Amino acid sequence: MTVDLPVGFADWLTLREPADAAARATDLVDLVRARLAGATPLVVHDLGSGTGSMGRWLAPRLPGPQHWILHDGDADLLARAAADPPPAAGDGSPVTVETRPGDLTRLTAADLAGASLVTASALLDMLTADEVDRLAAACAGRPTLFALSVAGHVRFAPADPLDAEIAAAFDDHQRRAVAGRTLLGPDAVDAAAVAFDRHGADVALRSSPWRLGPADAGLVDEWFGGWLTAACEQRPDLAGPVTAYAVRRRADLAAGRLHVLIDHRDLLAVPAVNP
Repeated sequence: MTVDLPVGFADWLTLREPADAAARATDLVDLVRARLAGATPLVVHDLGSGTGSMGRWLAPRLPGPQHWILHDGDADLLARAAADPPPAAGDGSPVTVETRPGDLTRLTAADLAGASLVTASALLDMLTADEVDRLAAACAGRPTLFALSVAGHVRFAPADPLDAEIAAAFDDHQRRAVAGRTLLGPDAVDAAAVAFDRHGADVALRSSPWRLGPADAGLVDEWFGGWLTAACEQRPDLAGPVTAYAVRRRADLAAGRLHVLIDHRDLLAVPAVNP
């Protein structure tokens, strides 16, 4: 899978990193830690690692020496990740990093051989059903933590009559066909849960929403612009109504009265334990 990333994509990843860190389901990390007890050193494969935010968040929450292998299709993002590696593990043990550029949709079990844990963040919704199934097969037999997949639920306070229609158009855009690939968008986590179950894993799901308010104005403004653009690409007839809607919403943002909940879902798959 080759993705043409927009200009400034790395800056977008940096902007969203604090919100991602606040949203991820920490109780799933507790479950991961329990499954990995006694394993040392930990070898963690991070898929679609971007600038490395998952490692910076998760490595300090896991004990013992760790080696992170970062997979991404964009060499520039991998270079940024390598330049800003995870800090020490939770018990002060060292954390090392290597990078592997490549097509994430072609990963096999052999590529993940020796992994103690597989992670990803904001990845599943960018895949097709077949790609998710192949990824589940590649990850089978080891704990897998996929965080922050789009869930198809946005709520504004104060509410506006156009919120639901624009949100629906955005969700349809997330399910669009790109170069012959039909993306799963907000259906991805459910598809992944089914795929992991089929490959012999127990699956736990959690909601992991961004809860944004006046203190997050920069992130809200950037997210909002992309959200509207995607909705109008899917529904060009919305362009007229969206113009006035954007003015109203940005006035709310400037006045410090806009709050947005943007839902995501986290998935943990672990090898099933036979009774």
